[in-house]
Amino acid sequence: MRNRRSPWDVRGDLRRRSALALAVAGFVLPLAVWILVSLNGWADPVFLPPPWQVLAQLGEWYRDGDLLGDVIVSIGRVLGGFCVAALVAVPLGVLVGTYAPVRAFLEPLTEFTRYLPAVAFIPLIMLWVGIEESAKIAVIWVGVFFQMLLLVAADVARVPDAPIEAARTMGATNEEIIKYVLIPAARPAILTTLRGAMCLAWTYLVVAELVAANSGLGYAILKAQRFLQTDKIFAGILLIGLVGLLTDQAFRWLHKRCFPWHHLRG
Repeated sequence: MRNRRSPWDVRGDLRRRSALALAVAGFVLPLAVWILVSLNGWADPVFLPPPWQVLAQLGEWYRDGDLLGDVIVSIGRVLGGFCVAALVAVPLGVLVGTYAPVRAFLEPLTEFTRYLPAVAFIPLIMLWVGIEESAKIAVIWVGVFFQMLLLVAADVARVPDAPIEAARTMGATNEEIIKYVLIPAARPAILTTLRGAMCLAWTYLVVAELVAANSGLGYAILKAQRFLQTDKIFAGILLIGLVGLLTDQAFRWLHKRCFPWHHLRG
């Protein structure tokens, strides 16, 4: 049995209970500072409403019957844009990471396109797609797809040459190498990439709901801005963060379930 390294060593060990306590403290400390600022009147409530006012706004939002509907609508838009992006980006990323001609053809264009802000595409998306739900999904797709494609390609390209050469020596075809060597070896990294892309999709939600929306968390935030309802803005932001965190933890659980050996410490 190996000796446990100090938490302050490089890649040191931290007991689960200590890690949980620090994680809780990471949330409690900012909340305590927020409460302290509010109780002492150090900030105008118009600009920084107290936490209890935000909670009251959440309760009112729920009683009005719009809260759950807005959450469900926003989750649907994020999942729609993410899933459509993944369905196209993952196979293309595998091809870009595998075949040099495909990489030479697609990578420069994708590198260029990923730096274009998704919000700049909104007029074109409204012109080409309209202003229905598909337009909101398209905005999230634009924000996620190009990053996802390049990251998946990098995941596939990082697979070591040794197993590829071993498979080739045993007579495997290119298709068999992709199916039985590259994809299985890259799957843990690809799932991690999808986890990061889901986070990115949530950050584009408010941008997507600029497109003629009449529901959703992003729409509620933008509507509250017009009427200077800062407490509702805070409530919407915190809800997006909470739902995004739950989604992220679901990906984390899935990764541990599918690839438990990646989470073992030597």
